[in-house]
Amino acid sequence: MASEPSRDRFIWRSRRVVLDGSVVPASVLIEGERIGAVLPDGAAAPPDVPVRDFGDRVIAPGLVDCHVHINEPGRTDWEGFTTATRAAAAGGVTTLVDMPLNCIPVTTRRSALEEKLRATAGQLHADVGFWGGVIPGNAGELPGLAEAGALGCKAFLVHSGIDEFPNSTEADLRVAMPVLRALGLPLLAHAELDLGDSDAGSEPSRYQGYLRSRPAAWEDAAIALLIRLSRETGCAVHVVHLSSASSLPQIARAKDEGLPLTVETCPHYLCLEAEGIPDGATEFKCAPPIRENANREALWMGLRQGVIDFVVSDHSPCTPALKQRERGDFAAAWGGISSLQLGLPAIWTEAQRRGHDPTDLVKWMSTRPAALAGLGARKGRIAPGLDADLMVWDPAGQWAVEPESLRFRHKISPYLGKRLQGRVEATLLRGHLVYDGEDLPDLPAGPAGRTLLGRDTRA
Repeated sequence: MASEPSRDRFIWRSRRVVLDGSVVPASVLIEGERIGAVLPDGAAAPPDVPVRDFGDRVIAPGLVDCHVHINEPGRTDWEGFTTATRAAAAGGVTTLVDMPLNCIPVTTRRSALEEKLRATAGQLHADVGFWGGVIPGNAGELPGLAEAGALGCKAFLVHSGIDEFPNSTEADLRVAMPVLRALGLPLLAHAELDLGDSDAGSEPSRYQGYLRSRPAAWEDAAIALLIRLSRETGCAVHVVHLSSASSLPQIARAKDEGLPLTVETCPHYLCLEAEGIPDGATEFKCAPPIRENANREALWMGLRQGVIDFVVSDHSPCTPALKQRERGDFAAAWGGISSLQLGLPAIWTEAQRRGHDPTDLVKWMSTRPAALAGLGARKGRIAPGLDADLMVWDPAGQWAVEPESLRFRHKISPYLGKRLQGRVEATLLRGHLVYDGEDLPDLPAGPAGRTLLGRDTRA
């Protein structure tokens, strides 16, 4: 696909444009970095405005992935802003929100966020926002994080995997949550409580042993605690990477009660199953773990019913050595799935088999995650006045995931070798073509991405 010429006004047209829950023929007028208008089918284009017609390809808002571990500064050998945002652009993702770990320093105080912002200079091929962190004793740091632009703050209820980001107890959360409520920020929570009843077995290479070491009961207990604390404090709570379908009933009850509770899940919980994971295949290790097929199908039902709000990657890469692939040791391997760039095809491959259409993907992967991050007035929809973040994709396009197709730093992923359906053919970031179906074009002013600081109260 040829590079888009540099111009202030142009139109992208398709017979399938995702608008307000429908797929319709339309033309999207781009004026600078914003959407100027959405023209209905048959409407004449303004004079002297170039038109690019994508035929039956789907034009949708750029994806918003609000759960990405970029790891820079400090662990840039794990990932980094350049490689992460290049992978995002190739996957139709125009907005990322970076997690407060596993960078060094962790983003638990204003000075750490400011250091991270300095590290982004000249590297962003997508727009990037930032979550702060809640750790024991840092409630006094949360106002500074908010003032510096953090969109919310995340806590772990179990060991995070790195000692510099210790887990929060119930007592810690009781101190932090009223502060976050007063600041208008959500608490994001890794919802597992170590109940001490796990059974890892004696063979660290066996996936079933790892699965038993982090039972669903750990998630269920943590989510019950978060619901109770949200009820008591009024603080908005977001449960990250839900893997336990047995928590869906209590989540549904909490939502029916009107509590400010939202929930995400990830492609690996919806597209992979424990029964298909070979022993020693540590590229599948994540926390919470990938569970059985019956659990996966229940998660799909929760997503369909709206109990689960949306889908994000939880891209959590590391160096190849930390994955312990040669030893196949699930106990020692770093827990994290690399899937940035692959979210749309992975989810579409499974979603279309279950009768879903592109409007569902936009709801799950653009509109709702943008709203959680406080970016809904700018991102996640195609409408006049919003950022001109668009992606063009072919729902029928099939392709095999090979290392050379991946833009993130280390080509380790459980999706390698899989044949997926849904191919991104172009990505537009605030009016700039940042992916042309084959490569990331060089832009005259350098990478077009910007940092996104502070929640937009108009959302």
